[in-house]
Amino acid sequence: MRHLILLFAALGLVAPAAAREPRDHRDRHEQADPRGLGRVREQDNAYRAMQQGRIRSLPEIRARINIPGAEFIGVEFDGRIYRLKYMREGEVIWIDIDAATGQIVRRQ
Repeated sequence: MRHLILLFAALGLVAPAAAREPRDHRDRHEQADPRGLGRVREQDNAYRAMQQGRIRSLPEIRARINIPGAEFIGVEFDGRIYRLKYMREGEVIWIDIDAATGQIVRRQ
């Protein structure tokens, strides 16, 4: 997860606040592939999809979401869905966004 955020940050796609994700966080990809060998392909695929216009950029997605009083604290991306994580008054809010259309798919 941190590697994907760093890729987006290098591309200028992530706000600085997104880099403050907890260091002990392990997403399902890191658990399944502890050496990170699949991560490079995943990042390359995401970058190509964005360059080809098949998915929207993270700044474009974030600009569409307004949660009053909430702080953006991170993002996950699985190739089809951006999962944005916000914190408001001690409550975590997850927003799933279709990467191609920018439409909200689910809110938890």
